[in-house]
Amino acid sequence: VLLVECRLETGRTHQIRVHMESIGHPLFNDEKYGGDRIRKGTVYAKYKAFVHNAFQLCPRQALHAKELGFHHPRTEEYMLYDCPLPEDMQSVIDKWRDYMHHVLSKNL
Repeated sequence: VLLVECRLETGRTHQIRVHMESIGHPLFNDEKYGGDRIRKGTVYAKYKAFVHNAFQLCPRQALHAKELGFHHPRTEEYMLYDCPLPEDMQSVIDKWRDYMHHVLSKNL
């Protein structure tokens, strides 16, 4: 699982979904592009259970516009909006970091 920042060229979120899948890293829990299943890595039962629990914590594709900016159509003023990660996505990130910390500390 990777946490990445993408910038849109066209303004269409589908662009991110297609490109991430094309390089073998579909969005987390993106059913249409294969992000709703384990594609790489271990297949141990504990890991599978962890991943399926994460899918339940964030039961949608994990795509979020942290920042949205555009020129107002009438005033031409640049408008910029910022939005923190939704709670379900932050929960999955926190859980994954804890899991990886646990796994890595066992292997040291």
